[in-house]
Amino acid sequence: MKNIAILIIFICTLTFCTKKEAEQPHQTEEHHEEESNVVELTKAQYQTAGIELGSIGTRNLSEVINANGLIDIPPQNLVSISAPLGGFVRKTELLQGMHVKKGQLLATIENPDFIQMQQDYLETAGKLEYAELDYTRQAALSKENVNAQKTFQLAAAEVKTQRARLAGLKERLKTAGINMHILEKGTIVNSAAIYAPISGSVTTVNVNLGKYVNPTDVMFEIVDTDHLHVELSVFEQDIPKLKIGQLVRFTVSNNPGKSHLAKVYLINQKINEDRTVRVHCHLSKDDPGLLPQNFVSAVIETGANPVSALPNEAIVDFGGKSFVFIQQNEGQQTGKEAQETHFIMEEISKGTSENGYTQIKSPAAAKLKDAQIVVKGAYSLLSKLKNSEEDTHGH
Repeated sequence: MKNIAILIIFICTLTFCTKKEAEQPHQTEEHHEEESNVVELTKAQYQTAGIELGSIGTRNLSEVINANGLIDIPPQNLVSISAPLGGFVRKTELLQGMHVKKGQLLATIENPDFIQMQQDYLETAGKLEYAELDYTRQAALSKENVNAQKTFQLAAAEVKTQRARLAGLKERLKTAGINMHILEKGTIVNSAAIYAPISGSVTTVNVNLGKYVNPTDVMFEIVDTDHLHVELSVFEQDIPKLKIGQLVRFTVSNNPGKSHLAKVYLINQKINEDRTVRVHCHLSKDDPGLLPQNFVSAVIETGANPVSALPNEAIVDFGGKSFVFIQQNEGQQTGKEAQETHFIMEEISKGTSENGYTQIKSPAAAKLKDAQIVVKGAYSLLSKLKNSEEDTHGH
């Protein structure tokens, strides 16, 4: 009986010890999780890291609206050029990217119909001349009551008819590109010239020598990049914040390191299907580095407001989130801990940034109100924290 009692006591003791040992790793893991956002620095490490402390303050920062868009050009600065009456391309030296000046010869077009049109013009000019002489004779006879009034009226009507026909033919020939000075001297040609209506860069060439082009075919496109503007899409909820004249800061996709300036010029009054509004912005100055259809990432400054802010150096980004380091209250440190300084990593939500400061949004702003925050050396603390975690996981 005595042996059985001893055996029972031994089994109970062994079970208790095993249970205690099993609980210890769990307790250690919980303690590690609680301390995973805490960094400990000795006095020497503190000085080496160049830690400087500060507190959250109030600064006037411009609230901004984030928007995306494109570099665009006014409709009058993008020209599609066609042959109004069609024809065969007999001459052109244009290449994409070439710069042309207004009035410069772009191409020569041949069309057999040009000959008939010029012949009609010259014949009509002769008929008009005869009609005007006949009108003069009939007017003189009418004054002397020699001829009938009807004859005089017919002569006057013929003059008007021939003038109208001649004017119509003249405009049609000018549209085709026929040189009227040569034609009025009696010379008929079978080709017409097409000239540049604006100065700019050639962006499209759709023809080659000998190709027949219809009046609806686009032969060339010319873009004048001297008057580029920014077209932004702003979400519906931000519309009340928009005003004419607000400053716009933007970068383009092919040069994200360079910032450009513009101002809000027009705000569309129609909401698109994607619940955005088009905002038309004029550049503060022309920049030859910008190209039509460049993708734009922009912020629209809506005005300065007092907000809770910290220097940019105080904020560290890690894992897609933003953090600051707060010094732990020295009164909570005892014994060996008194020789070390503890910093707690606290997650925050950022707002607008300007002139080296970033807005801290609530509730983090209220929580940090009386805290001592690391404003220099924050990335050194982040590096030590992550290295410590890797060493712990390695063990």
